[in-house]
Amino acid sequence: MNGKVALVTGGSRGIGAAIAVELANAGADVAITYVRGEEAAREVVAKIEATGRRGLAVRADAADPAAAAGAVTEVVAALGRLDILVNNVGVGMIGPMEDFSAESVQQVMDVNVRSVFLTTQAASAHLGRGGRIITIGSCMAQRVPGPGGTLYAMSKAALVGLTKALARELGGRGITANIVHPGPVDTDMNPADGPYAEPQAAMTALGRYGRTGEIASMVRYLASAEASYVTGSELSVDGGHAA
Repeated sequence: MNGKVALVTGGSRGIGAAIAVELANAGADVAITYVRGEEAAREVVAKIEATGRRGLAVRADAADPAAAAGAVTEVVAALGRLDILVNNVGVGMIGPMEDFSAESVQQVMDVNVRSVFLTTQAASAHLGRGGRIITIGSCMAQRVPGPGGTLYAMSKAALVGLTKALARELGGRGITANIVHPGPVDTDMNPADGPYAEPQAAMTALGRYGRTGEIASMVRYLASAEASYVTGSELSVDGGHAA
């Protein structure tokens, strides 16, 4: 990926941070967006730069519709181009359907769906032949194993439709679009030793949490030249959650 430029939204921690560093290790210059945790974002940029690549952190609130295009514009201005977009930013709200306010529904859809569409729309103007759009979905877009997931699963399932439509819309330009569905992954937000970890691990065929690097490896493959004939696909890295 030498000479390529990637943007990873929500890249200051967890899966996004792992993806950013993985792409840098593969040779790409990498920009990340964040909304809070400036120090964490700087740490990720330092790791990117430690690989010898350029790194950039852009503060952008995914709930703000103007921020999506603004982040893409800033990245292209600073790094000169854009070849790979990883839509990683997202929020999760789990609970009984009757407990969600209209404001909660709006927040989840704004961040998980609208921001992805608007960021991709802005990025598509800069992507050339060989461009890559990789969106991080969820195992709950394929299988909801229990109650409480209506809002989150709906938002992530919407990204499947978007991905398939993007593959058709942009395929003629040699741009691929794919979605990766992680299972439960060990992060600060959902630690493998947390209070809800045991039942989540039990829902997978492997009986364990995933590691952020296991998701990042799939993204690296999809961003590479080897994946040039993969588009419109859902790829599960979920330990068999959907099996």
